[in-house]
Amino acid sequence: MKGTYAIGIDYGTESGRALLVDTRDGRVLASHVTPYPHGVMDKELPGGAVKLGTDWALQNPDDYIEVLRRSVPEALRLSGVSADEVVGIGIDFTACTILPVDERNVPLCFQETWKQRPHAWVKLWKHHAAQEDADRLNELAEARGETFLGRYGGSLSSEWMLPKVAQTLREDPELYAAADRFVEAADWLVSEMTGTLKRNSCAAGYKGTWHKTEGLPSADYLKAADPRLERLAETKLRGEVIASGTKAGELTPEMARLTGLAPGTPVAAAIIDAHAAVPGVGVVAPGTMVLAMGTSLCHMLIADTEQPVEGIRGVVEDGIVPGYFGYEAGQPAVGDLFAWFVEQAVPAYVRDAAAQEGVSVFDWLGRAAEALAPGESGLVALDWWNGNRSVLADESLSGLIVGLKLHTKPEEIYRALLEATAFGTKRVIEAFEKSGIPVDVLAANGGIPQKNSLLMQIYADVTGKPIDIPAAEQSTALGSAMMGAVAAGTAGGGYDSLAEAAARMAPPVKKTYKPNPEHVRIYEELYAEYLVLHDFFGKGESGVMHRLRKLKERARA
Repeated sequence: MKGTYAIGIDYGTESGRALLVDTRDGRVLASHVTPYPHGVMDKELPGGAVKLGTDWALQNPDDYIEVLRRSVPEALRLSGVSADEVVGIGIDFTACTILPVDERNVPLCFQETWKQRPHAWVKLWKHHAAQEDADRLNELAEARGETFLGRYGGSLSSEWMLPKVAQTLREDPELYAAADRFVEAADWLVSEMTGTLKRNSCAAGYKGTWHKTEGLPSADYLKAADPRLERLAETKLRGEVIASGTKAGELTPEMARLTGLAPGTPVAAAIIDAHAAVPGVGVVAPGTMVLAMGTSLCHMLIADTEQPVEGIRGVVEDGIVPGYFGYEAGQPAVGDLFAWFVEQAVPAYVRDAAAQEGVSVFDWLGRAAEALAPGESGLVALDWWNGNRSVLADESLSGLIVGLKLHTKPEEIYRALLEATAFGTKRVIEAFEKSGIPVDVLAANGGIPQKNSLLMQIYADVTGKPIDIPAAEQSTALGSAMMGAVAAGTAGGGYDSLAEAAARMAPPVKKTYKPNPEHVRIYEELYAEYLVLHDFFGKGESGVMHRLRKLKERARA
């Protein structure tokens, strides 16, 4: 008897993963990862002739197609599933990750005329070189009393659509004029798969300043920002917005040949990678905050009402689960922060000791850090190595460690960095609870929660809340597969709602970390010190981090 299966494709920062799952119970039959051949371009364009400025982060859109070329056929091969048994495909993607395309939907970076121009390439989510434009757009919106700011914690991020488009116009007006549209990479990829470009409501709402009833910011506001932007919404940002998980189209014959799937296979509208994890861990109702933990951390929460919350990075009706308001906050450096320490700051003796013991540097540091009691290091850190997303919304802030001494050990610094990210999450939770939105339980997904038990216990102790770890390691890709099943519908072998899909396909809880009461008390003291530093450096009492950034930019210029 033939089965019914769905494919979820998770497009991350460094690679893409295809997951093939059984729609009847969420059982994973196969998984395959394709690293992006060009990776993240933050120093130069391909070939090395064109250098990039500070805080640039670009990608090559063909790397996303490469995932379809390699991982989807391999998932089919590994699983033994035939093409006609796959009922639907869903994808999730980093955001806001955008690119300019021409009237034929061809990326400008694929064309000889533009391929040596940095703005022709994909601007990855962590491209922060549009901070100047974000500042200008925020100041204007605040001065004009634009209501859309309230949905984003009072400011737009330099990572988002409007600042990135504005940066393109400011620095390369010729290329801006040549672009027929600016699109999310997720939507471009779905259009390549189906032949039709539609914008997904998740990215449009959280990163594109779109509202279900109000649409995009007004022409008057955009004109005030720059007269050339007046018709941006109806021209370069035009396109139908459809709910994530709904059917965007069907796989074209060309893409069917490339992937090994059947022509006409339903393809779901995309969703942001972190947001796919919410149904992916089985959360379809209020009360549980989902922590999507990877290079960065995204906090997602479902609620019955729409209301202002300090420092949120978006609230979108039907933005995650239909029928609810989905809230998002985040921290832009978690896994990236730990990796920075291991790659750039760990002394040789630690590497040697780890090698002699046959363990990774991360494992060696984790074991040594776990032997320390909370507060024993004498350190407290700010987790701003890639700026602050919530609640300060300032990507120009930088990292800080207080308490370093001549006898400070690497494991003490490592633990302080783990604790710093937990403190950042506690600050986010407090913002929600002060607004009357309850957070009862945390659910963490991604590779880090599965591997780093010390980190998860620290999060439980710092927040004072239990943390559930789902049995599935790839909750984001699983959530996307659920969306593929919903795109198929019951008639096509899938489900008619995301709630139905999650009820059948979501994984059980693998482990729950419970707060240690004694550790909770100690971390309350450390968190108080974290808040002192947080407010002093982040709320205007000291502008030293901003001044250092400007000095760095002048020196590099």
